Amino acid sequence: MKKILRTFASAFKALRRNVMRSALTTLGIVIGVGAVIAMMEIGKGSSRAVEATIASMGANNLLVQPGTAASGGVSFGSGSVITLTPQDADAILRECRPAVAAVAPVVRARTQVVYGNKNWVPLYIYGTTPAFLNVRDWEDMEMGEPFTDRDVAGGTKVCVLGHTIVRELFQGESPIGKEVRVQNVSFRVVGVLSAKGANMMGLDQDDILLAPWTTIKYRVSGVSASTANQSAAGAANAPGQVSVTVNSLSSLYPTDNLQARAYPQASLSEMANTPQPVRFTNVDQILIRANSPEEIPVAIREITDLLHDRHHIRSGQADDFSIRDMTEMSKALSSTSSLMAGLLLVVAFISLVVGGVGIMNIMLVSVTERTREIGLRMAVGARAGDILQQFLIEAIVLCLLGGAIGIILGRGVSFLVWYFLNWPTEISLPAIVAAVVVSATVGIVFGYYPAWKASRLDPIEALRYE
Repeated sequence: MKKILRTFASAFKALRRNVMRSALTTLGIVIGVGAVIAMMEIGKGSSRAVEATIASMGANNLLVQPGTAASGGVSFGSGSVITLTPQDADAILRECRPAVAAVAPVVRARTQVVYGNKNWVPLYIYGTTPAFLNVRDWEDMEMGEPFTDRDVAGGTKVCVLGHTIVRELFQGESPIGKEVRVQNVSFRVVGVLSAKGANMMGLDQDDILLAPWTTIKYRVSGVSASTANQSAAGAANAPGQVSVTVNSLSSLYPTDNLQARAYPQASLSEMANTPQPVRFTNVDQILIRANSPEEIPVAIREITDLLHDRHHIRSGQADDFSIRDMTEMSKALSSTSSLMAGLLLVVAFISLVVGGVGIMNIMLVSVTERTREIGLRMAVGARAGDILQQFLIEAIVLCLLGGAIGIILGRGVSFLVWYFLNWPTEISLPAIVAAVVVSATVGIVFGYYPAWKASRLDPIEALRYE
């Protein structure tokens, strides 16, 4: 132990004798490690930003749709049967955690939105819950506030508008507190969504109206929404005719918390002996947000098993629902982000290797300059192993010092990039640990040859060296 300590002391003493040369030797390692740390933190921050962008575009989303009806060999397309309920959405959120982060049932409509003498047919009219904003990563409101779960339970006539509708109908006027008509039903505007722009398919995400699904279901659409313009169907009625679709639903079916029931509640014995076809409240689709792209397969499997159980689908039977995901887009964007981060890391490691080569060159020069010192030490009893150990320790110490300074430099560069350029950065502890290990490794690899060369000198020839 004392021998090792003496060797370390000799190595430090030799480095202190040539402070400038030692500083210049470590410069390559400082730059290399600093570049590795800065690139890793910037790359990691960029990856997180890309993941957040992907999530906001719906890449973490799953879409559950009803199944397909067919008659006489003719398929009517996805969503042509009524199978999904709001209770399915509640069960998915309750029983599929932690793979599932948020769930929102959706009732769709397609009709005019009217304000004053202006009208507009939005691309999306969604009846949903406040969780929709969480699912779509759309929780920041530009004005006002979103509707609440209490509004959903009470079927309140309130809505939230996207930027496009506000621009087309209000033209610079604040919509908060004003009323728009949807299928002759007045909705009070309580909030305006932040701008989101077009999605990957080029569709305008801001051309949207959100309202409680109970209100859209029972007051606006009354049936499973289609892509047809429902306002056109309403306009086709002759003057004086009454369309018995939307507003009369509450009189047709007694409601309990807005859950339509076509028949009175039967007793258990009646249900067992004479089961009746029960009309249930359905939704057009269920939108689900997975916790992360990695958990999407787990979420799909758990949702499938749960809906099989809830819909009493036996093994071998066809599903009465379909699940869609955005895995392809997520993989494409994630691979691009990973590729860029990898390229930055390769460039940084090249700098580290260049620094290692610089250390080897300087150590070879040091061996040449200290030939007489090596010969004198060997003449007074130092063995080849001692000389090898001393020069190797000098190289490792130089690399570790350069690594420590490089870590500080890299963290500083990362902070300055975040502060002045507003680029996302994130501290990477594995990168710091790796920088220390790599620095020591570079010292060993590139310092070994000069140390070995010093240990192989002939003491007599070394003493004669001028």
